Amino acid sequence: MRILVVEDEATVASFLQRALEEEGYVVDVALDGADGLDRALTIDYDLLILDWLLPKRTGLEVCRAVRQQRRTAAVLILTAREAVEDRIKGLDTGADDYLTKPFALGELLARVRALLRRGTRGSAAVLTAGDLSLDPATRRVVRGGQEILLSAREYSLLEYLLRHAGRTVTRTMIAEHVWDFNFDAHTNVVEVYINYLRNKVDRGRGTPLIRTVRGVGYRLEAELPAEPSSLSGGSDG
Repeated sequence: MRILVVEDEATVASFLQRALEEEGYVVDVALDGADGLDRALTIDYDLLILDWLLPKRTGLEVCRAVRQQRRTAAVLILTAREAVEDRIKGLDTGADDYLTKPFALGELLARVRALLRRGTRGSAAVLTAGDLSLDPATRRVVRGGQEILLSAREYSLLEYLLRHAGRTVTRTMIAEHVWDFNFDAHTNVVEVYINYLRNKVDRGRGTPLIRTVRGVGYRLEAELPAEPSSLSGGSDG
């Protein structure tokens, strides 16, 4: 899941970025409202965390512009303004949630998880494909009744594949959501992590779920295939 933090206090922005990345999210940071809006309208984010008082454009102006463009990313307003009328104004502008500073990191992360679950546009809270399940609330992954332990990056990759189960996703799509702007397009890191996942999710567990679509990308089967398909289940691609 990809998150944009728009916060003009560099220390706060860095703290949020580090905390969210430790939870396995891909996080971009903008230090003013103009840059934040530009990013929000050009990149498909799952969540925007907006400070209210920002240089160039306020967080509410960014939120309003995003909603006018019918962008569906969840929006969390993060601000020191705690008056009830401010909360009402923020929510009426199009924000999905409102958290006042100072805040407890645990509460922020819980609100992020809740917003991202809600932001899946009606999909189940627990993501499933065949006998594989992933619970975003607990970050627990199970296949065939056996728990699978994943690194933060492996988890992010699997979550992205599960949220697009049954659809082919390209290497670029994966890189944009699971890595960040520093991603080197010439590396094979996507293929490496796909193989890591295959070793943990598919190997020794019967029918493979992660498929290579040659020349295009990858697909995680929404259901266990009844018979082998023409697509490769190997690590090439």
